[in-house]
Amino acid sequence: MDKIKPLYTAHAFATGGRNGHTQSDDGQVSVDLSVPKEMGGPGKADTATPEHLFAAGYAACFGGALDFIGKQHKKDASKAKVSAAVSIGPREGGGFGLAVELTVEDPSLPQAELEALAKEAHEKICPYSHATRGNVDVKLTVKGG
Repeated sequence: MDKIKPLYTAHAFATGGRNGHTQSDDGQVSVDLSVPKEMGGPGKADTATPEHLFAAGYAACFGGALDFIGKQHKKDASKAKVSAAVSIGPREGGGFGLAVELTVEDPSLPQAELEALAKEAHEKICPYSHATRGNVDVKLTVKGG
């Protein structure tokens, strides 16, 4: 496992698990949670799931990695829309696992260029991509101009 030199550390806590509340220590993230109906829960309105939070974080982080790589190649990928779909389900080996579908869209960049930037961001820069590699099935779809 690669060691890191921490530049920033975020802190959050949760109470009540999937039917509770989670928030960051500074209050910038603060959401009530509930288990979705698809998983046998109540699926309460105006609540989130850990998968929502993971999807939002991965999409934002990947967008930052894409912008970083774009700047290195003198391309503007700052307006790319990154969508993340995070699924949860039973694993073959027991317990539960995740699967992720990332979609990168930027009609201002040619398809081949955007694909190359997204691949490099995924393989070399994004910490979420590093963390999931070998542990979570991540599908990357790119839609350029």
